[in-house]
Amino acid sequence: MSHTRNHGGDHCPTQLSGALRHRVAGPLLPVLILVAIMLVGLFGEAGMIWLPLLAAGPALAATTNGPRGVLCVGLLAAAVGATLGARAGAPGREVAAVLAALVAVTLASALASALRSRRERVLAAVRSVAEAAQHALLRPVPATVGPFEVAVRYSAAAAEARIGGDLYALVPTPYGVRLIVGDVRGKGLPAVGTAALVLGVFREAAYDEPDLLAVVDRIERSLARNLGSDDFVTAVVAGYPRSGQLEVVNCGHAPPLLVGASTGITAVEPAHPAPPLGLRALTDQTPSLQVLSFDDGDQLLLYTDGVIEARDRDREFYPLAEGLARHLRDDPAHTVGAIHEELLAHVGGRLHDDAALLLIRKPVPATPSLSRSAPREELLGDTAA
Repeated sequence: MSHTRNHGGDHCPTQLSGALRHRVAGPLLPVLILVAIMLVGLFGEAGMIWLPLLAAGPALAATTNGPRGVLCVGLLAAAVGATLGARAGAPGREVAAVLAALVAVTLASALASALRSRRERVLAAVRSVAEAAQHALLRPVPATVGPFEVAVRYSAAAAEARIGGDLYALVPTPYGVRLIVGDVRGKGLPAVGTAALVLGVFREAAYDEPDLLAVVDRIERSLARNLGSDDFVTAVVAGYPRSGQLEVVNCGHAPPLLVGASTGITAVEPAHPAPPLGLRALTDQTPSLQVLSFDDGDQLLLYTDGVIEARDRDREFYPLAEGLARHLRDDPAHTVGAIHEELLAHVGGRLHDDAALLLIRKPVPATPSLSRSAPREELLGDTAA
């Protein structure tokens, strides 16, 4: 399972109904098994042969019930065993042996249930901490930021951690809206720490630096001081300094997809390839600033490698550009949500790498109706003419 930051998703009712069915059916299953064994013993010809199967009741209850529930199921199993033994006329020693075995299994199952409940409480606490860390690191993005409509989907491959090494941020600044999407090399807590470092420096520099390349330089210097020699971060940093103009700096990351209202979908390949953040000292290449036209109705999709490197059973990569073309709408939340669902279906339900999608759209201003905007005197004058 992968954790998803869902902006505009609609799958919560289905998940809740599935969880409710599990919570109801789980505790009842051991009782149903005991009832089935009792009916077979009462109306069958096998006699004592079915009594050892009663131990399945408390053993199964340990997987879904608490210790008290396990003891109740064990007590019911003992009652059923004593009843069936008496009805079959079994020797007292045999019935006593069966009941002793049921007691032993019940006590062991109650202990296992107590340990399971304790582990679940610890896991719930860890998830709660991870959830808080995720909200602090990957802050929720509103549906509208500055002049843009925005939608975000994020899935961490480490489902229990609920957080990974992909990063994104979108902030309004005195120099226009600025955003970043990146992918940290590696996984686990070290990757999370690096992502936190990048986002912290980006949010600070985005407000301070008038030049977008200076923002990238600040991140590079910070990573050079704090990362190991083999660590790096691929990233795309973009800004919207003035109307109709989008600036993009690509540092070894997958090219964003630009959706022009009249030009279709194109990949924004960097004019001058630059190394990932943290590796500039190893090469003489430096990032370059690309300036793109970004008009009303245009959209830009940024993503991480976990999206385009997701494979199906035939080892085929997910075709993101084709998926974007299929699901493109004026509502970014609908577009990103549909792509994410198709991505999960492509991989069979579980991603094996962190994946992030961030889509921005410059909405088309609504054209006011003449009948609503024109003064009454003007309309009457036109009619008279």
